[in-house]
Amino acid sequence: MKLYNICLGNIKRRKTRMLFLALGLIIGIGTVVTLLSITESMSRDIEERLDQFGANIVMAPRMENLSLNYGGIDVGGVNYEVRELDQASLSRIHTIENAKNLGVIAPKILGPVTIMDKTLLLMGVVFEEELALKPWWQKTGAFPGADNELLLGSAAASLLNASPGSTLVMKEQSFKVSGVLDPTGGSEDNAVIAGLAPAQKILGKQGKISLVEISAFCRGCPITELTLQIAEKFPNAKVTAMKQAVMSKMQSIELFKSFSLGVSALVITIGALLVMVTMMGSVNQRTREIGIFRAIGFRQGHVMQIILLEALLLGIFGGLAGFVLGNGVARIIIPLTLEAGRFAGINWQLGGICLLLSAALSLLASLYPAFKAASLDPNLALRAL
Repeated sequence: MKLYNICLGNIKRRKTRMLFLALGLIIGIGTVVTLLSITESMSRDIEERLDQFGANIVMAPRMENLSLNYGGIDVGGVNYEVRELDQASLSRIHTIENAKNLGVIAPKILGPVTIMDKTLLLMGVVFEEELALKPWWQKTGAFPGADNELLLGSAAASLLNASPGSTLVMKEQSFKVSGVLDPTGGSEDNAVIAGLAPAQKILGKQGKISLVEISAFCRGCPITELTLQIAEKFPNAKVTAMKQAVMSKMQSIELFKSFSLGVSALVITIGALLVMVTMMGSVNQRTREIGIFRAIGFRQGHVMQIILLEALLLGIFGGLAGFVLGNGVARIIIPLTLEAGRFAGINWQLGGICLLLSAALSLLASLYPAFKAASLDPNLALRAL
């Protein structure tokens, strides 16, 4: 009789006991798969949420001089030549190698404008992109929906004594104030914000942009590499990565992943101990069977092979069942734990790893019980008959 036939026969005779033996692996692997699936889904959700809060790459025209400005205070007293980028060339940004990592691309035109004998900063934006980049903007009234509408920063509205519905004149063109931003603490508080095309026309800079703010998250590659790729496409521009924001994103996600892996390692260890204890109990209960094997000529190696082959089969079964269980539980839990959360999908690579891990743990946990069974004295074992 072949050894694997003995293993299969023993598993068939002790279905309930073997199922209980595999239960530790099923629970352990299932927990690991559930945690890692939830972690993957939460990581994507965290990335999406973090990517919404502002730009992490800024592209502006290259200048020979450094800006003498800090915290909104200009200490230089020197006006440098202002340069702009060509709006038509902006499409080149989508040709970089990591273009799929680009999120929001928000071009702007900046310049001074006189309204009611007061000089203010006019900022032309693409409102669809700007609002996606800055979801924290709150306003009184509404965001502009037409070319003849504009948005005022809180300080600019106070200076002009304007409110939603007011009419302002810039370069003999009338604009309706559709809304006023709540104070943000940023440069937009002092700005008059209009659509990109109307602002370019007022400033006499048709087809020009002053800077581009980019929200991107480079999953699996350094943010500096993404910055270099953009710089190669725009040699006359200065591309700067806001490393502090990027590092904050990466640290938040890596911390969450480390926590999940730590919990998974703890659960796997407990599962392996449960397998070892259960296998020890199984060996003790099979003293007579092992004694008969030894009495009819089975060597120690044969007995160990029988025990380890059973453990391997149970490990494979536990890994497959745990993988299916873990994905099923994750699919149910994720919508409950994440608002509008989405299951990241079945990770077949993780399934292969779990299968190998389960088989390896089952074999390692069964080594001592198998050695103990192989070392059993046949005479002592046959006394139980």
